[in-house]
Amino acid sequence: MAKRVLVVDDEKLIVKGIRFSLLQDGMEVDCAYDGEEALELARTNEYDVILLDIMLPKINGFELCQQIRDFSDVPIVMLTAKGEDMDKILGLEYGADDYVTKPFNILEVKARLKAIMRRRVLKEKPEVPAAIIESGDIRLDCESRRTYVCGREINLTAKEFEVLELLAMNPNKVYGREKLLDTIWGADYPGDVRTVDVHIRRLREKIEDNPSEPLYVKTKWGVGYYFM
Repeated sequence: MAKRVLVVDDEKLIVKGIRFSLLQDGMEVDCAYDGEEALELARTNEYDVILLDIMLPKINGFELCQQIRDFSDVPIVMLTAKGEDMDKILGLEYGADDYVTKPFNILEVKARLKAIMRRRVLKEKPEVPAAIIESGDIRLDCESRRTYVCGREINLTAKEFEVLELLAMNPNKVYGREKLLDTIWGADYPGDVRTVDVHIRRLREKIEDNPSEPLYVKTKWGVGYYFM
C-alpha cells in the first residue's frame, strides 16, 4: 500500500516541488497551505507522516503540531530555519519527531521521511502476543501502543511511547542519552542528545504526579535515565 504524506507549507513552489518528488517515489501526497486546512486534513485522513513548516498562516506550525498530538501520534517532521536551534527544540517540545532545516536538499527530505516511516512499520509489526507492562499506577499496552495512568489513558507521541516502553521493559537498567538517541531515533538521526532530554521532560509531565521528583522515569546523574 502506498505511503500517504501530508505536506504543509504556505510557499506553493516548495510544496509543488516536494509533492512532485514524492509522487515520483509512488507516495500519495496531500497538500495544505495554512494551519486550519492542515488541521482539517489531519483530522479526517490517516497519514504515514506529516511534513510541517513552522511559519504558517492562521495556525502556526508549533500550535498545529500540538493540536494534532491531541488526537494522533502520526510522525511529524518539521521544517525549521537554518541556524534556528530554538525552533528545533520547540518543535520537539510540541510533539514533533524530527526536523529538516531550510534550505534543504529534496533527497535528504525523502530519505528522512522514508526512514521514519520504515522505523514506524517495524515498531508496529505484531510479531509477539500483546505485552502488558504494569508498574505502580502505570500500565502500558505494547501492542496497541496505549498508556494508562491510574486507569486514565494518556496521549503519548510515538517517540515518547517508545522511550517509555524501552525503559519500562528494562527496569533499573540505565540508558545513556547517546544510547537512547541511537536506539529510538536511529544512528542516522542528525539531532543531538537534547532531543532525548526534551522527550524525557515531556514524558514526565504526562505520567508523573510531580515531574521534578519523578517516581518512574529517573535520572542517574552523569550517566542517563532508567525506569523504576
